[in-house]
Amino acid sequence: MNESKKMADLAIHGLEEKKAVDVKVIDIEKISTVADYFIIASGSNRNQVQAMADSAEEILGRAGYMPKNIEGYQNANWILMDYGDIVIHIFDEENRLFYDLERIWRDGSLVSKDDLKMSEE
Repeated sequence: MNESKKMADLAIHGLEEKKAVDVKVIDIEKISTVADYFIIASGSNRNQVQAMADSAEEILGRAGYMPKNIEGYQNANWILMDYGDIVIHIFDEENRLFYDLERIWRDGSLVSKDDLKMSEE
């Protein structure tokens, strides 16, 4: 399993532990040098958004992955977590609709969570 898929799978696990809503994974490897995957998720309030970020950071950290940068944690309307190969975007519901990253990055391909897990075999 390649490292970016493993990181994405771990991050999703951390987000879902805190009841992340509408988790999407976009493969942007072929269209951008920014990262291999964007992970986008929503939370219903500031506390949940922060808890999702904390959970993802903890799970990735235990696996030896440290963030290059984390932005937006205090306001928690859009937390961006840059891990190099993956970038995690955690939004409150209103800001996710406003920024609509799925539309902006529509040239990337959506990846199912099952596809990330299947690559472990």
